[in-house]
Amino acid sequence: MKPVCLVVGAGAGIGGTVGKRFADAGYHAVLCRRSDQQGLGKLVDDITKAGGSASGFLLNAVEPDSIENMVASIEADIGPIEVVLFNLGAQIGDRLLQDTTYKAFEMGWRMATFGLFRLASTVCPLMEARGKGVILVTSATAAVRGNKGQHSHAAAMGGRRMLCQSLNAEFGPKGIHVAHIVIDGAVDAPDTLGKMLGAEKFQQLRESRGMDNDGLMLPEKIAETYFHIAQQHRSVWTHELDMRSYSDLAWWNH
Repeated sequence: MKPVCLVVGAGAGIGGTVGKRFADAGYHAVLCRRSDQQGLGKLVDDITKAGGSASGFLLNAVEPDSIENMVASIEADIGPIEVVLFNLGAQIGDRLLQDTTYKAFEMGWRMATFGLFRLASTVCPLMEARGKGVILVTSATAAVRGNKGQHSHAAAMGGRRMLCQSLNAEFGPKGIHVAHIVIDGAVDAPDTLGKMLGAEKFQQLRESRGMDNDGLMLPEKIAETYFHIAQQHRSVWTHELDMRSYSDLAWWNH
């Protein structure tokens, strides 16, 4: 029975690519995303055609019991979850305070913070019983800096960061490694940045900043870093990491 790498938020960018990297290393990748069964199937097919092992499931992480039931099913039917990547975004858009409804504000929290809390509440007892486990959490610049129009996003991602620190304080001594990873820059991902900009503008951006310019963060390179963190010896665990392209200003210089 192979160890499982569970990816919550498995698009064609960071999530799916991290799943592929772990599958290449012998894990069974369980890829979960909210929609797009066809895109999910392609990710699974790409892994299996390369000789890896993977499963794909549609998962609406804000629905009650959805995360909890998924974890129970994986543990019962596929194998022990050794690595989790929580890769859900929580960007509800650039909205001024007067345009941010209670419902919209709460939705950011449900995706970014409460979703991670529910996942940790479900997998941490399992990992604790086995004496090991890794929880990788993709985060954003909003976790460390608020900005105009980002009331929901910044509050939710800041909460995600503090939750990771609290989880580390409790479960680090029990063998569970929690890493909060700040992605401070644009990722060369067709179904996140690509959808937001549209195909034409995304291609223009790739040609001007990406490709040989190395100004867009490459999912394959991000995945290598995630995999490295998951394999770290406990004497040198990384608990928070800040990633960006060499040509970008860091968030604290903006």
